[in-house]
Amino acid sequence: MSPEEAVAAAFREEWGQVVATLIRVTGDWDLAEECAQDAFAQALDRWRRDGVPRHPGAWLTTTARHRAMDVLRREAVGARKLREAAMLTPGEEPYGDGDFEASYDDSGVRDDRLRLIFTCCHPALHIEARVALTLRTLAGLTTPEIARAFLVPEATMAQRLVRAKKKIRNAGIPYRVPPAHLLPERTTGVLGVLYLLFNEGYAATSGADLVRRNLCTEAIRLARVLAALMPDEPEALGLLALLLLHDARQETRVDVAGELVTLEDQDRTAWDHAEVDEGAALLETALRRGRPGPYQIQAAIAACHTTAATAEDTDWADIAALYGELMRFVPSAVVRLNRAVAVGMAEGFDAGLALVAELEHEGELSGYHLLPATRADLLRRSGRRKEAAEAYERALDLVENETERNFLEKRLAECRSA
Repeated sequence: MSPEEAVAAAFREEWGQVVATLIRVTGDWDLAEECAQDAFAQALDRWRRDGVPRHPGAWLTTTARHRAMDVLRREAVGARKLREAAMLTPGEEPYGDGDFEASYDDSGVRDDRLRLIFTCCHPALHIEARVALTLRTLAGLTTPEIARAFLVPEATMAQRLVRAKKKIRNAGIPYRVPPAHLLPERTTGVLGVLYLLFNEGYAATSGADLVRRNLCTEAIRLARVLAALMPDEPEALGLLALLLLHDARQETRVDVAGELVTLEDQDRTAWDHAEVDEGAALLETALRRGRPGPYQIQAAIAACHTTAATAEDTDWADIAALYGELMRFVPSAVVRLNRAVAVGMAEGFDAGLALVAELEHEGELSGYHLLPATRADLLRRSGRRKEAAEAYERALDLVENETERNFLEKRLAECRSA
């Protein structure tokens, strides 16, 4: 692996840990990001000269921490923060077997990244700010990537991030997993963070790769920690089930050439059936609690797909009904679009197209490429190739991900040649 590849891999795998650790020891969010960025920049030069270190994460954390200490000294922030930043003694290895040694808080959870999520999800912050801030600091997503995930302008998202950091600083929000009696008020925000973190990895909003595997892996890892922390919370189990059921199909979503493969054309024998079985079992456990919620319902939808022996065996009527139930919890235009697909497959393409037309008229998804792409697919299936081609052209004007773009271009060519 070249130094450039090693730095890129380290960013994907270590960014969240480095930033979370620096936030814990300095208490300064902007300084943590700045010093982490500086450490990665230094790594490119140093690793070219000296070779890639045995523990890249340890190297990056130590380099970033030293940079933070230098900044704090120059700015004379004060002895207290210097003592916190210098909590490791000279010569002490910052990683034990590759993992940074973090102190316990009242929760007993020894994971800086999970602490960071709960800090970002403090109820004093608006729900969208909680999710966006964690995606920025923990996953290293750029402001434009987060803006696309929320379907808002980049400038709007940048302002939200600045305000959220300022509120955490001014309100003195502690960096910790809260005590057990305070966990429920943070649950919605934390689940939302993990869901969007997985989604950004599962269907990257931009770039050449459809899947950013490290984000999916990190979301599942944290979801497991959260489910263990809150064993009686059915939505925590439901989210973990949902992520596993989706993740089970990861390896079949693109072919050897990197081209997108639709769900109905995927090789179901190549799915990770251990993940399917675990996800289905977790969903059953969650549903027995008798407190349904949006993640349990979405997991049930995913289970309809992953437990069907063939694409033809998919129970689209059940999926449409589940989306109808999901709309009670999440009355969003995206959920309505997904329901339109299920209705089209269950009741006829014209029924689905009518629901898509309603969404087009309302305009809430006007910049969302999957709206015209959904219309195009339903038109293609119904044999209306000319109209489908026009809809594919509109979708291509909006799509950001290169893998999806290639897929849509192929569909467009098929419609034009028919």
